Amino acid sequence: MTRLDPTLHALRLSGRSGLVAYFAAGDPDPATSLELLRGLPAAGADVIELGMPFSDPVADGPVLQRANARALAGGQTLKRTLALVRGFRETDAKTPVVLMGYLNPILRYGVAAFLADAAAAGADGMILIDLPIEHAGEIGAQARAHGLHLIRMSAPTSGDARLAQALRGAGGFVYHVMLAGTTGAALPDERRIAQDLERVRAHTRLPVAAGFGVRSPEEARLVGRHADLVAVGSRLAEALAERGVAGALGEVRALAAALRG
Repeated sequence: MTRLDPTLHALRLSGRSGLVAYFAAGDPDPATSLELLRGLPAAGADVIELGMPFSDPVADGPVLQRANARALAGGQTLKRTLALVRGFRETDAKTPVVLMGYLNPILRYGVAAFLADAAAAGADGMILIDLPIEHAGEIGAQARAHGLHLIRMSAPTSGDARLAQALRGAGGFVYHVMLAGTTGAALPDERRIAQDLERVRAHTRLPVAAGFGVRSPEEARLVGRHADLVAVGSRLAEALAERGVAGALGEVRALAAALRG
């Protein structure tokens, strides 16, 4: 078990959707990033999704591309990202941390070494956006050996056969991308969201997180009527860039209140 498992179980028992708060590690600098991470649980984040900055984040829209660029300009690396997780664990042993990013930096680090170091730092799972399903089995097995969930993704364009393949052996939760585009774009209508999530659930018993497009408490509440978890990133990165840590935590509190209300 990871910290994710009891958190997801408690959310299910409570009957409410949880908030997954995404920030890029090291944005705008390591000290600010650590201050932000330490404030997220009290602000209402149920799961922290910590981005591993990359120079070519093809799934991310302009807001998160800039967040990645700021972090990299400040010298953020995978080792420093894991150091942030360790620093967070000095004051929080409970809140789940899921690392999200791209495969190339992990291949350069070394898959086995990265998984061992991520587990030792206190991570609970990973989302590798560009990891093909066909190559996920080996990494998933290694991740499980280190007590990490390799979280699988789905999209509106995933056919039933592809969904069945993608979600076979999945762990933690499923991350459903609600739109066929990059992060921060406009949400589809509620009927489409509900239909897509119902189709995903036909292939898994895991909780389903919905992300890519939620930008307000009202949208979070709408998506939360259908998803077990609601993931928000671009709006939080904007708030951090515009208003600093206090502004970002204020956004998290408003989103969490909408889901709890």
